[in-house]
Amino acid sequence: MESKTIYLDNNATTCVAPEVLEAMKPFFCEYYGNPSSIHRFGGSVAAHVETARRQVAELLGAAWRDKDGNASEIIFTSCGTEGDNAALNAAVNARPERKKVVTTVVEHPAVLHYCEELERRGYEIVKLPVDGCGRLDMAALEREVDENTAVVSVMWANNETGTIFPVKEVCAAAHAKGALFHTDAVQAAGKVKIDVDALDIDFLTVSGHKVHAPKGVGALFVRRGIRFTPLIFGGHQERSRRGGTENVASIVGFGKACSMCHEKLEEEYALLSGMRDEFERRVAATVPKIRINGDLANRLPGTSSISFDCIEGESILMLLDMFGICASSGSACTTGSLEPSHVLRAMGIPYSAAHGTVRFSFSRYNTMEEVVFTAEKLPPVIARLREISPYWKG
Repeated sequence: MESKTIYLDNNATTCVAPEVLEAMKPFFCEYYGNPSSIHRFGGSVAAHVETARRQVAELLGAAWRDKDGNASEIIFTSCGTEGDNAALNAAVNARPERKKVVTTVVEHPAVLHYCEELERRGYEIVKLPVDGCGRLDMAALEREVDENTAVVSVMWANNETGTIFPVKEVCAAAHAKGALFHTDAVQAAGKVKIDVDALDIDFLTVSGHKVHAPKGVGALFVRRGIRFTPLIFGGHQERSRRGGTENVASIVGFGKACSMCHEKLEEEYALLSGMRDEFERRVAATVPKIRINGDLANRLPGTSSISFDCIEGESILMLLDMFGICASSGSACTTGSLEPSHVLRAMGIPYSAAHGTVRFSFSRYNTMEEVVFTAEKLPPVIARLREISPYWKG
């Protein structure tokens, strides 16, 4: 078992599913035409892009189709970051008279850093607080959303703790004041049910490499009727909403991955929840003074964020890596920072615990054997590090 890689960092990225790879292969050397070409060879490729668009729409609950039967509320992007940026850019341009953006302190850097750019352009940015479980302060939201708010952007589920946000209520509060609503659903898609039509969501972001599709492809849902200003200009691809030749093979793979997630959603939820719960049960029984972070009653099925007091998360990861176990100390987009997670700090977790936090995230390709193995190797790792820690009191 020691020689095998045990990959428990699926919130950072996932492996490409074998079925997804098979679906992609013909579009590298056999059906390689440009989908924007007028000839039949290119047109046949374009048809596969539209099939993928419908598959993404079905996963998100976007039932509307245009006169040609295409799910044109879906715009293909390169990643979740581009989708978040494009959504916020379009939202503020759709409400040019409004100069306020409401978001949360625990959003992904793709949202927070774009909000910093908007602030430099004169927008008022309000970052709503969360409690010790990472739950949104709804009273603060209702106070802050007003007639000057252009858009409210609240993630569906947090990438570090797995805490799920009350998207339905937040969307309704935004619409009550005439604001648009965007949600980053990169971590939630394929793990929990999403229905953009039932919730009346305006913008929603997803990413391929979180659902066993390749890196470099994502999608943005934009409700029909909303004026959309492109973030990337160029050709007339994506109905003139996102310039650039489509990444056809990855788009086809993304569509296949979404179709698989849609078909197996309940089964996968049960599988991931079972592995996470068994892992946490074993760790809690063998390692003293730990904290399981997030809303334990309402979180993603495959995410486990655990704080180990008085030691460094990076040291834990290095020792686990010696056993072939891959995990992370937080978002992959903040790796390399010496500061503790902005999510954990916003939750009020002390520095001594925030620095010693490790995120374990599971996928359908993990096994209970791997869960047990990791839970057995973790206690001696923690004990060894605490023995040499000047802060550990025992």
